[in-house]
Amino acid sequence: MNLQTLPGLFISHGSPMLALDPEQVGPALHRLSFNLPKPQAIIVMSAHWESQSLEISTSTRPRTWHDFRGFPKELYEIHYPAAGEPDLAEQILKLLADAHIPAHANSTRPRDHGVWMPLLHMYPDADIPVIEISLPMQMNADQIYNIGQVLAPLRQQQILLIGSGSITHNLAELSWNGDAQKIPEWASVFRNHVVSKLHHQDYEAVLNWPDLPFIERNHPSLEHFAPLFFAMGTGHRFSIVHSSFSMGSLGMDIYRFD
Repeated sequence: MNLQTLPGLFISHGSPMLALDPEQVGPALHRLSFNLPKPQAIIVMSAHWESQSLEISTSTRPRTWHDFRGFPKELYEIHYPAAGEPDLAEQILKLLADAHIPAHANSTRPRDHGVWMPLLHMYPDADIPVIEISLPMQMNADQIYNIGQVLAPLRQQQILLIGSGSITHNLAELSWNGDAQKIPEWASVFRNHVVSKLHHQDYEAVLNWPDLPFIERNHPSLEHFAPLFFAMGTGHRFSIVHSSFSMGSLGMDIYRFD
């Protein structure tokens, strides 16, 4: 089998309603899947699996977890039955152990919407094995970046590495009923600054996240930004797959790292 090298991705997965109302990002994810060789497997670090230490899902078929409340009934009827891949999970654990990064197997974790929602648009047949890895909040930005570096060689086995979060994520500032087309300056300045640093391969400036402009307003907590650090570690040639805002200030960007 002639395996091809896949990129690493950062995907802004937005509101759970993306599953029912794809807006601009759903079609962008669908097009992206057509522009890539079909993965042998997919590894996702999700903003919605915060953990003390790094954990790797070893389940053979994790259940679809609707980890949200107050949304339409149709959303809770969506399931993404992609299999797990325990052998690949063991390979991941070995790569991390060889790099002296402590990690633990987790065979019971369900699959949260940070994983299944973007994949629903990319690979709706759910016929590719998916492994979720946790976001270890006790690690700093450089350590999360290093996880991406350690797993980057898996790209050569036609395995797709994804950090699933959001380039901006302040739910208290979203335009639920107001002018959703108006993008606040604090959100656009932050997004443009991060993209500029990535374009110039100034990864250090992004990893030094406390110095980013309007960081606290865009990310009152860091869990949706931190998967970007993982994605950055998977490759060095940065490009933008998609850029848009939803509900005013919710950034829906998709980035590629080759």
